[in-house]
Amino acid sequence: MSDVSSTRALSQTRFRVSGMDCAACAAKIEAAARRIDGVEQVTVAVATATLTLHHAPDSDLSGLGARLAPMGYGLAPLAQGSTAPAVGGCCGGHGAEEKTCDAAHPPHPASGTGGSPHAHDHDHPPASGHAHRHDDAPAAPADPHGHHHGPEEGPWWRSGKARLTFACGLALAVAFALGLLVPAGEGALGLHSLIYIAAMLVGLVPIARRAVAAARLGLPFTIEMLMTVAALGAVVIGAAEEAAAVVFLFLVGELLEGVAAGRARAGIRALADLVPKTALREDADGAREVPAATLQVGDVVLVRPGERVPADGTVLSGSGAVDEAPVTGESIPVAKAAGDAVFAGTVNGAAALRITVRAAAADNTIARVVRLVEEAQEAKAPTERFIDRFARLYTPAVVGVAALVAAAPPLLFGAAWDEWIYKGLALLLIGCPCALVISTPAAIAAGLSAGARRGLLIKGGAVLETLGRLTTICFDKTGTLTEGTPRVTDLLAWTLPDDEVLRLAAALETGSSHPLAKAILAHAAGCGIAVPAAEDAHALGGSGVAGIVEGRPVFLGAPRAAALAPEALAQVTALEAEGRTVAVLVVDGVAAGALALRDEPRPDAAAGLAALAAEGISTLMLTGDNRRTAAAIGAALGIGVEAELMPQDKQRIVAALRQKGEVVAQVGDGINDAPALAAADVGIAMGGGTDVALETADAAVLHARVADIGALVALSRATMGNIRQNIAVALGLKAVFLVTTIAGITGLWPAILADTGATVLVTLNALRLIGWQPPGGGILTRSDARGG
Repeated sequence: MSDVSSTRALSQTRFRVSGMDCAACAAKIEAAARRIDGVEQVTVAVATATLTLHHAPDSDLSGLGARLAPMGYGLAPLAQGSTAPAVGGCCGGHGAEEKTCDAAHPPHPASGTGGSPHAHDHDHPPASGHAHRHDDAPAAPADPHGHHHGPEEGPWWRSGKARLTFACGLALAVAFALGLLVPAGEGALGLHSLIYIAAMLVGLVPIARRAVAAARLGLPFTIEMLMTVAALGAVVIGAAEEAAAVVFLFLVGELLEGVAAGRARAGIRALADLVPKTALREDADGAREVPAATLQVGDVVLVRPGERVPADGTVLSGSGAVDEAPVTGESIPVAKAAGDAVFAGTVNGAAALRITVRAAAADNTIARVVRLVEEAQEAKAPTERFIDRFARLYTPAVVGVAALVAAAPPLLFGAAWDEWIYKGLALLLIGCPCALVISTPAAIAAGLSAGARRGLLIKGGAVLETLGRLTTICFDKTGTLTEGTPRVTDLLAWTLPDDEVLRLAAALETGSSHPLAKAILAHAAGCGIAVPAAEDAHALGGSGVAGIVEGRPVFLGAPRAAALAPEALAQVTALEAEGRTVAVLVVDGVAAGALALRDEPRPDAAAGLAALAAEGISTLMLTGDNRRTAAAIGAALGIGVEAELMPQDKQRIVAALRQKGEVVAQVGDGINDAPALAAADVGIAMGGGTDVALETADAAVLHARVADIGALVALSRATMGNIRQNIAVALGLKAVFLVTTIAGITGLWPAILADTGATVLVTLNALRLIGWQPPGGGILTRSDARGG
């Protein structure tokens, strides 16, 4: 309890970090942040280039930028409301005061949101209607060497990292040209060597500066330090040409890492760019163009054919098809009419729509998805945590082995010092853990982004990893396996025609808000029935509704309230046995017909469940509905059933399955599912469900298809397969070059190529996941385990 209290007393400050490409960068940034008094928790997300600090309200953060600048990193404040604590608290942000701050000024204690410790939504803007920005504050000090080794605004070739790489390459080319004119001399300080040393220093000085800055923070075993030692050692043994070339190749590798990291982040930025920058808002003077970010709840906007919808809203007037693929992944345009919901970022079809805004820019579907993905990428998966721990031991071990290789043969066997020092220096470069450390977070970041772009929202790497290990998935019924609203499934005509039965029944139900009444009226409208007016329509407690329609007494209600012939009774009994609700129509005292209604299974439910079963994943329906209805739906879908459950019963069943060793997911959409969602290894919310379900769940399927549950499992398996490939590449290349270096086959150049090449290969392989597609439209197959 004390931990919770202390967390809630902390303030939260978030930064965007420039110059962060990999997990090694994140480690240095974290080390610098932890040295600030009052900082209790540091979260660095490489995939989104963000830094989140939980700290005492009076902490002085003004020195953070100065600590990071020598290592090539810059800070920019994240405006309040630009991101939010992860739904479900994946970054520990419940109750934390969120602030904005820049690297040069400490945050003011009064600048937080001061919100409720646990509201339904964690991403609402301040009550004033605007975020408190510090955009005019000075940025962190620039690297005096112009070396920002990370994403910057503009194309990559204009970045500080690219400029340094080009300068080093030019210096190496000049040195090579001059070297042709100056004969190679003996020793490390001949004129020929000095030319290459000068070229090397163009790139090495910034690298060494970063190495020293990291060492002062308690991180001596960085790639920059290994690079510096290897380059200087090569100079000492007279290999200045190789030292200069190795420094240049190292910078090229870093540049490629930055480009790859930028591509990964571009996927999230592209999602945010789906929302148009302007909107046509209607007011007393007509429709005029305004910034989409200024739209407020209740505004009416006009969306012309071919335009993107600027905000989440409800269609006020107009009808047509809307392409929801950018948001939900739905491949077929969805018909929209008055009263239907539309999402920001979707594309209007051939007809103009007038839309009432129901969510401000900070709360629209796209903004929530982007925030969810960004925050999810801050939560490390178990595999990623293991790799981080392994790398912390691996790098010092490599340094020790390299020193042993350099010193042991000359000391013990009288071998040549130059030869074995050279091999030891090559081992330093081979041993760099960059590729290994980036292997997991790069794949997880790409997997999370790929899922978000297809309506599969996953709240963190740990959740993504667990999804692939599920053995049992429990489903709610209403709104999860079924549509959530009843509809007319059968129409029985005994003494009147079908249309007449439907017409009279709809007349009695006109004006009612009961779900069954709405279903009957919707069915009549779909059949083009003109519904007459009913007089003296009134409810009969517990049995139905009665009234006068066109001068005739009419009753619509429970079968037990009507006198049914044996044949009619048999039909009604059969329908009720299938879980349908039957309403009998009585006209002039005679049973004229009946309507059967049921909340029907989703169209893809049976196929989605069958696909999970084919993969050996057990499925179980947990519902509060009556046993007869639940059994009928379960039999139709081929799923086991537990019915008439209270919320605590669902939670108990999930807990019992976990105690048996099952890895359990719970899928639901309602408040009554929240306890079971929280108790499961993975809770999955169906899109369109309640806020409580979406907050409690670890994942969500935006377009509410049962087949998407299989797609979540498939994405997890594809991601884990990709991680295994990355680790094999990272360790395999190092093992090969370790052997060839000791054998004298390869040297410094191949060593740095092995490290840089492995890092780039791992990153590019991870980026393949961004293009991942659910197999068979979300149906799971064994091929998913091979890495997408």
